[in-house]
Amino acid sequence: MNDLVERVRRRLANGRADLTPASVAAAVRGEAGGVLGDEDVRRALAVLRQEFVGAGPLEPLLRDPGTTDVLVTAPDQVWVDGSTGLRRTDVAFPDEAAVRRLAQRLAVAAGRRLDDAAPYVDGWLPRSVRLHAVLPPIAPFTCLSLRVLRPAVHDLLALLDRGTFDEPAADLLRAIVVARQAFLVVGGTGSGKTTLLAALLACVPHHERVVCVEDAGELRPDHPQVVHLLARGPNVEGAGEVTMRDLVRQALRMRPDRIVVGEVRGAEVCELLASLNTGHDGGAGTLHANSPAEVPARLEALAALGGLDRRAVHSQVAAAVKVVLHMRRAVDGTRRLAEIGVLERRGGDLAVRPAWRPGAGRGEAAAALDSLVGAP
Repeated sequence: MNDLVERVRRRLANGRADLTPASVAAAVRGEAGGVLGDEDVRRALAVLRQEFVGAGPLEPLLRDPGTTDVLVTAPDQVWVDGSTGLRRTDVAFPDEAAVRRLAQRLAVAAGRRLDDAAPYVDGWLPRSVRLHAVLPPIAPFTCLSLRVLRPAVHDLLALLDRGTFDEPAADLLRAIVVARQAFLVVGGTGSGKTTLLAALLACVPHHERVVCVEDAGELRPDHPQVVHLLARGPNVEGAGEVTMRDLVRQALRMRPDRIVVGEVRGAEVCELLASLNTGHDGGAGTLHANSPAEVPARLEALAALGGLDRRAVHSQVAAAVKVVLHMRRAVDGTRRLAEIGVLERRGGDLAVRPAWRPGAGRGEAAAALDSLVGAP
């Protein structure tokens, strides 16, 4: 069967006919000399469909609603990550060449190039799937990483039901949004930052206009006035790039009541801080940081990419951003709000003071609300 599939693959690659089911079936029977039964043709078509359509044998994994990542480290090593954590699957490729062909086909679908001259690629596929691939000899085998970015549509009530936080914390989060306090949702990869941000944006009063700037369209808050701006990488000629920094500047000209950056990861932090310091209260974004205490250093490093020195960054952040919400993913895959902190100046430096942690009662939540919302 493998030899037959390889002959059909070459025949289809050299032909000029459209890849319709009928043309593929005809190619199968032609290469087999007409001696195949219907079941053999069906099996050959299934294998060939994986070669030419979607993500091949990885497609069922990507379709699983619980999947966040599909990782191929060798032809016989395919892993998935999701709500139950990282686990190895039974999916396997025939050989290294099959993984390489899939990686190159997906790269073309993302408008990128992947070959010996360009042995790694990073791009976006349809359905909000982020593609990364590396070819040998940089890696022992072709490594393929597919991250599924599912639209964040949960509201606070849904997250409360899932145990992300308790009811006093939910009331505190609503009050932060209504009071137009600028905030950052921080945490590690896959900790639920975007999900919490989307839920909070749904709490924005409906007469306010929200402009969201993102790398991928993850934010889908239940709000009637949301404008989505999506960044774009350069094409194969190196032209046509639209950066996050470009889009934050454009957002300022779109009459926003609140500007939201889906993930602050570069020099766009300078434009975001400038907007928050010039009348655009209540803005928000997510930031990769392992703890609230690391947020000042992280912002300092990103702002340096945009030409801001340490002193300027600390001054702008202290004047613009009030709240830090820290999300954490447990070993069992559950995602919870681990801390709410207040950004403040201490002797000229920026620091995060803890204001709320899980288990705090209503009295402590009320005190946190005073420190977060009651301050000018």
